[in-house]
Amino acid sequence: MSVTGSEQPAPGSSAGSGAAGAARLDPWLLPDVAGLVVGILGGTGEQGRGLGLRLARAGQRVLIGSRDGGRAAAAAAELGSGVVGEANDAVAAAADLVIAAVPYAGHAQLLAGLARSLAGKILVDCVNPLGFDERGAYPLAVPEGSAAQQAAALLPDTRVVAAFHHVSAVMLLDLTLERVVGDVMVVGDDRSATDTVAALAGRIPGMRGIYAGRLRTAAALEALTANLIAVNRRYRVHAGLLVTDLAR
Repeated sequence: MSVTGSEQPAPGSSAGSGAAGAARLDPWLLPDVAGLVVGILGGTGEQGRGLGLRLARAGQRVLIGSRDGGRAAAAAAELGSGVVGEANDAVAAAADLVIAAVPYAGHAQLLAGLARSLAGKILVDCVNPLGFDERGAYPLAVPEGSAAQQAAALLPDTRVVAAFHHVSAVMLLDLTLERVVGDVMVVGDDRSATDTVAALAGRIPGMRGIYAGRLRTAAALEALTANLIAVNRRYRVHAGLLVTDLAR
């Protein structure tokens, strides 16, 4: 499935001149992603179900996956809004863009087994490698640097983007909230892919997708989730992120 819209130039390339050049440099000029089929690996977990529900209600075609296709189908029926549930491998094969929302413990094994199905696609990694003890949540060391970088190492033919780490699953699943207000930090090495994911985040009412750097910075986003968990526990809220001084 192709994605339409203006692609930003690579650093160091000519941006053109006049109105056309200015348009290409507009960071808010994002592609139209309404026609993309979005698959969610681990879509029966709270984060996966929440993202699937909100994207489907925004008009996206959504497939949620699980190791057990029957479990995925049951979860999809519960969500409604046209969501379809299948086994993870079927979701990876059928989707245009895939979100990995699985526990870190099973992250590498799952993605390695789906390399062929994910080739040529965008994988959005929102996995947070965290540990928990009596003092709370803390980031785990990942040999590749981050879960997203691990995904990129396992999937050399896939455009890997890190995003959706800090969105509350509780708020996503609470349909009494018409808007889920927050900014989604998006990092990756392919600007066309990061723009696509930023546009997808913006499909959810109240959200903005914000380009936040290269994939090598993904560890900072993943680790920050531990701090947000501490905020949520202390203040009994479901905190997210808002970036100041970005007018749109």
